Amino acid sequence: MPDLLLELFSEEIPARMQRKAAEDLKTLVTNALVDAGLPYEGAKAFATPRRLALHVAGVPAGSAATREERKGPRVGAPEKAVEGFLRGAGLASIDEATIQTDPKKGDFYVAVIEKPGRSAIDIIAEFMPGILRNFPWPKSMRWGTTSTRWVRPLHSIIATFGPETEEPDVVPFEFDGIKSGKTTRGHRFLADVAFDVRRFDDYAPALEKHKVVLDADRRKEIILADAKDRALALGLELVEDPGLLEEVAGLVEWPVVLTGSFDEAFLEIPDECIQLTIKVNQKCFVLKDPKTGKLANKFVLISNIVAPDDGQLIIAGNEKVIRARLSDAQFFWTSDLKTKLTDNLPKLNDVKFHEKLGSVGERVQRLIALSAELAPLVGADAAKAKRGAELAKADLVSAMVFEFPELQGLMGRYYATAQGEDASVATAIEEHYKPQGPSDNVPADPVAIAVALAEKLDLLTGFWAIDEKPTGSKDPYALRRAALGVIRIVLENNLRLKLGDLILSALKAQSAKADDEAALVADLLSFFADRLKVHLKDEGMRHDLIDAVFALDGQDDLLMVVKRVEALQKFVSSDDGTNLAAGYKRAVNILKAEEKKDGTPVTGKPHADHLAEQAEIDLAASIDTARAEAAEAVKSEDFEGAMEALSKLRAPVDKFFEDILVNADDPALRMNRLQLLAEIRDATHVVADFSKVAG
Repeated sequence: MPDLLLELFSEEIPARMQRKAAEDLKTLVTNALVDAGLPYEGAKAFATPRRLALHVAGVPAGSAATREERKGPRVGAPEKAVEGFLRGAGLASIDEATIQTDPKKGDFYVAVIEKPGRSAIDIIAEFMPGILRNFPWPKSMRWGTTSTRWVRPLHSIIATFGPETEEPDVVPFEFDGIKSGKTTRGHRFLADVAFDVRRFDDYAPALEKHKVVLDADRRKEIILADAKDRALALGLELVEDPGLLEEVAGLVEWPVVLTGSFDEAFLEIPDECIQLTIKVNQKCFVLKDPKTGKLANKFVLISNIVAPDDGQLIIAGNEKVIRARLSDAQFFWTSDLKTKLTDNLPKLNDVKFHEKLGSVGERVQRLIALSAELAPLVGADAAKAKRGAELAKADLVSAMVFEFPELQGLMGRYYATAQGEDASVATAIEEHYKPQGPSDNVPADPVAIAVALAEKLDLLTGFWAIDEKPTGSKDPYALRRAALGVIRIVLENNLRLKLGDLILSALKAQSAKADDEAALVADLLSFFADRLKVHLKDEGMRHDLIDAVFALDGQDDLLMVVKRVEALQKFVSSDDGTNLAAGYKRAVNILKAEEKKDGTPVTGKPHADHLAEQAEIDLAASIDTARAEAAEAVKSEDFEGAMEALSKLRAPVDKFFEDILVNADDPALRMNRLQLLAEIRDATHVVADFSKVAG
């Protein structure tokens, strides 16, 4: 079957836009093909700094003819209904419709719409200009005197279509004066000549001959392998950076790896500052000594050309810029060290945290109070926790963090250590932002735990108080991340905390006051429950079981919630659990029906005198025993023991429903049996709300 090859050749596309643009091109074109009745076998998109390319394999030569019968209004229907039918069916007059008879509904009009098959080339030529005109670039530009908009000036378009055994045809279309063809150009500096291509099988190799590596992932592989080899030759190790690797692969069409160096005196600057300075300013990788783990005074740069002097001039140019930027970083570092972190604290009063939540200085005071409250709960020294919270934001007004905001917290740790602060305090300054994502580490030092929890609880309660909660996909203040951070800190450190009480304490410290604090706490706890579901998803935990536990009153000890859910999941996966859940649902459904009929809830304990048959006598006794054992097990936090106690109800519940007619004619007997069902419901609620359990 024929293949389609597209290439959009332009000036340099920003690296950050390339991968998404290639996927957008693939999605738009393949969707248009399918919509036109042209299913395909496979498609792959590519991007280099100067081109987007798409190969679609196995496209039919043309679309199939179609025949559709469209039912219209009844004969004799109002004129407007007939006109709408004609318009929708594309008929000139009602004479072009046929009349069919329905024995029940009478005569009605039918339009027979026949569409002949079309050539794939004609279809592609028809939809491509619209795709290009409306391409979803984040930013685009116009150039020259045309109305063309593209991310950068567009120079040429390749569009060929045909089977591999024949010479493919050019798909003829025009985009604001640029006609499609089969000609492209090689590397801007190494092979800047025009050449023709036919199909993808000769397109990719031809580009390679003209010094263009088409596949971005292959460019990344080349860069990474060559950079590691260069480092090894120097007795060093590459400091890998996936984000930087993705970016530099989007800056070059023919990657050439070179190494340079800088003055060893700059190594007195913290490694992270050196790495970030070199990365941000020159898009270069740094190297480290594998023996010490510290950075070496070497770097790896990626060139887009094979230079006649083996890149010496390129290396010298990069070394010059890096020397200047590291001089700046060294100045920031030494000047920051001269200023005590405590001297920075008054400046935080002039830094606005949020219009409705005050300054950063005011926030620091809240963190101090909340960290002190948390300290004894997490095994931290209260004085150190207060000191960590006091200095946590002090580096925000340092010169280094002003230049590189990514280093906040880390620089605070360096400055605190240099100024003789306790090691736990310095750690808390760095780690109070953590974890910042699913792969980030969780604070383990008790002082850092206290300050990190305070940071996140203050953030959440503050924005809840001013009703700035996440909505849909929007979460500008990263509140979901903060809640997940609290959950991970609690669970990974096995902390026993009453989250509701801590939320209330943090809320009372906010300058913004909530109208209904209890409702706000409940809403925020519900938000934590949702985040807990997300966190436990990868561990195979069922969402409905989390709901079943959170539905009980007072479930704000996250560690115990998870342990209870784990025991519940194990229980409901067993035969006893499955059958008891089924019996529970049967009991609850009967109760709901009767309570709805009578208009009153079933309450009160069943009377022993009204237990007439052995099955209900046995069930009543089993409920009393199981509830007592389960309650005692829950009290001692033995949730598996609680589930085991409930499992003893399975046989008597099954027997009850086999032998007993709940809706007896005798009203007293009927009510007694309904109360027995209510006892089943209440007994299971010692462990979880089984009404939330799916299945």
